[in-house]
Amino acid sequence: MMMRAVQCKSWGGPESLVLEQIAVPEPGPGQVRIAVQAAGVNFADTLMIAGKYQERPAFPFVPGLEAAGEIDAVGKGVIGIKEGDRVMAILGHGAFAERALAPAEAVFHIPKSMDAMTAAGFPVAYGTSHVALRHRAHLKAGETLVVHGAAGGVGLTAVQIGKILGATVIGTARGAEKLDIAKTNGAQYVVDYGSEDVRQRILEITDKRGADVIYDPIGGDIFDASLRCVAWEGRILTIGYASGRIPQVAASLLMVKNVSLVGCYWGAYLKRDPSVIRKSFEELLAWYADGLLSPHVSNTFQLEETPDALEMLVSRKSTGKVVIVTGITTLSADSRRRSAQ
Repeated sequence: MMMRAVQCKSWGGPESLVLEQIAVPEPGPGQVRIAVQAAGVNFADTLMIAGKYQERPAFPFVPGLEAAGEIDAVGKGVIGIKEGDRVMAILGHGAFAERALAPAEAVFHIPKSMDAMTAAGFPVAYGTSHVALRHRAHLKAGETLVVHGAAGGVGLTAVQIGKILGATVIGTARGAEKLDIAKTNGAQYVVDYGSEDVRQRILEITDKRGADVIYDPIGGDIFDASLRCVAWEGRILTIGYASGRIPQVAASLLMVKNVSLVGCYWGAYLKRDPSVIRKSFEELLAWYADGLLSPHVSNTFQLEETPDALEMLVSRKSTGKVVIVTGITTLSADSRRRSAQ
């Protein structure tokens, strides 16, 4: 049995990817196979295909960290998941295809009210922001939270989660359109880092006190400004480096104001402590069911347009999530009969 899949055969940019017919993979022990209806696109995907990510799969490989669809095969030893179940999943790679394998412990049932496109863009962005703010920074009600890249894939989720946790949220982004999206999603204040002095504006908004928590998926000059507008005993979350420059820190700047620089590589919890991910998703999905979260999918692409989807992230033209749809809508009647037996 064959399927369409996007292949990475050498390190490079989105244009180096190719769409090919390859064999459908079979799930091993502890794995499930998903008939992928939609796959979320992440900045990490662009780093992985360029050979700049923490994980470097062997060639050829199928990129894609998150997928949503229906289970169409279950490996030995898997409990609580059956054929026909609607799920979203976190993968090391492999989502940009019509079928994908996932470890059972990284698969989560989709609420009835959540469609596949929403589910495909949910795990990485919301998971990253929730673990960063809740588990790593211990954001408290009444604190001031600055979210850089506040209209982006992870930034927008951090704005929403910060609001739910009772923080005063300051969102930074470039341009009026992105600032409006941040405000619509819960930012009480916004700063345009394309035309304003970020450090000065944040100090003005906080009456010179600075921000208690700063969420930074950008790095570079934005990180440098953050060091100079963080509050006494504040926490700076380093999430990623979309600017392309990984900043260097003078330790004395951390010492003078007792600042904590907190790293958050969300994917590591899947291997080191998956209970953190599962507990996080329990709260996130409860919030979604209560109508507190509003996932924002800004653009969708077909599987053959995957390079264009990735290029949109590289050029930082998107807001919220970008999602790839495969054209698969549901499992066959035979699969449904098997799952009912």
